[in-house]
Amino acid sequence: MSHIELGVDEKLFPGITGPLLFRPLTAGPLTDLAETLLRGENTLSRGERELIAAYVSSRNECAFCTDSHSAFAAAQLDQGMPLVLQVRADLDQAPITPKLAALLRIAEAVAESGRKVTAELVETARAAGAGDEEIHDTVLIAAAFCMFNRYVDGLGTLPAGRAEDYEAVAEVVVANGYLPLAGRAPSA
Repeated sequence: MSHIELGVDEKLFPGITGPLLFRPLTAGPLTDLAETLLRGENTLSRGERELIAAYVSSRNECAFCTDSHSAFAAAQLDQGMPLVLQVRADLDQAPITPKLAALLRIAEAVAESGRKVTAELVETARAAGAGDEEIHDTVLIAAAFCMFNRYVDGLGTLPAGRAEDYEAVAEVVVANGYLPLAGRAPSA
């Protein structure tokens, strides 16, 4: 049970969904941010951006965000959940591009502290083919997910029962995005 009364059945609305329904005024900007970062135009695929969110969430030990964004990433990556789990468990051995690995290292540094992002991490990402916009967006996704993780865990909300419970939600998010979570239609 969450630390505050959210006015919803937390088993039906786990994790961030309860707080979004509790406070629609803040739900709008938060879902707009998620929609822009994870689904907007970008040279990184939606699956790669969801993987960054899942990876940061796993480093922050946020069960809800780790499991949900792992499912969302898996639904949009050809290699599915086995790849997501491998990245979370052992980034160095995961079969991903050097560019994505370098960006995930930047995201990992942000999860610890923004000051942990070094010139060397950025240079490694550039040498692997990452552009300034991809580096920027990786830092912003990581920073946003630090906030989302702390929002979910700071209110003591419950995760869904099992990681598999997120698979159906993943289909909805992949098809419709994040805006319906705030009770709004996706923008054109």
